Amino acid sequence: MTKKEPEVRSQKSEVIFLPQLCDSPSAPRLPLPLLPTPYSLLPKKMVQFHIQPDSDIPASTQLYNQILYAIASRQFPPGQRLPSTRALAIQTGLHRNTISKVYRQLEEDGLVESLAGSGIYVRAQAHNTSSRSLSPILEKYPAAEKIVQRSLEELLKLGCSLNEARELFVAEIDWRLRSSAQVLVTVPGDDIGAGKLMMDELQRALGVSVQLVPIEQLAAVLEQTPSGTVVTSRYFIGVAEAIASPKGVRVIPVDVYDYSQEIQTLRKLPKGNCVGIVSLSSGLLRAAEVIIYSLRGSELLVRTAQTGDGYKLNGIVKSAHLIISDRASYTAVRAAIQAARENIIRPPQLICCENYIATDSIDSLKRELGID
Repeated sequence: MTKKEPEVRSQKSEVIFLPQLCDSPSAPRLPLPLLPTPYSLLPKKMVQFHIQPDSDIPASTQLYNQILYAIASRQFPPGQRLPSTRALAIQTGLHRNTISKVYRQLEEDGLVESLAGSGIYVRAQAHNTSSRSLSPILEKYPAAEKIVQRSLEELLKLGCSLNEARELFVAEIDWRLRSSAQVLVTVPGDDIGAGKLMMDELQRALGVSVQLVPIEQLAAVLEQTPSGTVVTSRYFIGVAEAIASPKGVRVIPVDVYDYSQEIQTLRKLPKGNCVGIVSLSSGLLRAAEVIIYSLRGSELLVRTAQTGDGYKLNGIVKSAHLIISDRASYTAVRAAIQAARENIIRPPQLICCENYIATDSIDSLKRELGID
């Protein structure tokens, strides 16, 4: 029994003609065999348009409707470059001016766009509608429309329906509005003075009621107040989030004022000067001592006092060349200076720090709470 020889299938080779690299227009073009061309590299079939010259329908109308159908049926998908007027004139027999007129009409109708030096392209789906373009909100925030559209499109790509997307947006907005109704400032109980500084400053800046809660009591308070916003400094953000996040309450950290102007003043003080720091916050006093020492070492004598400590405050007033106080302590420090004026040769220079929280941080908090 003889073995059957395996069948060998031959591949057809395409033949292309390459122009000769010479100046003679009559020079022959030589056929060169190539390997089979992958399908993906072959030119796509051009959409065919047919014009009936004997029809009562103008040729431009026939072409317009055929291109419109090609766009609507995604034979020309968004971003697709339309045939050049020359190519279309060859295919349809129409004058290029007629084709240009059709393209201009398509552009006026918002279906295509002309890119200089590139051609005519099918426009991506337009979202503008007359009802939305008249919205005063969009006039106030022109970029808002695209932001909303992008967010919605991302949800739709995930598989959400329009109703589900609307529910997500509404739920987020409602949650933020509920959170804005109650603002809680929280800090550790051993530095409650820092919380008082934050609370006073936020009430002035936000114009809303702010409640101060020691962080040790935060869990119990949130049991009674399930909706609200907890505000704390970045020093305590980890502890606050561990308590509030499981209860669905958001925590927003605020940045502390950088005291850059005060630091510049301290850099310029002569050696041997005494600096007094007065504040409601014990944590702020400890941080100030470390920072000043890191700047000047032992060149300056630093004395600190909390606002309610009259003994230490009077000692600072009598010995300091410069006193830096927070806003809450300023009145008490001035009163102490006035009371000791007869016993001191030169009253100390007094600087009041108006801020405990950075201005940018307050602006960001306003946006989060929806406060104008």
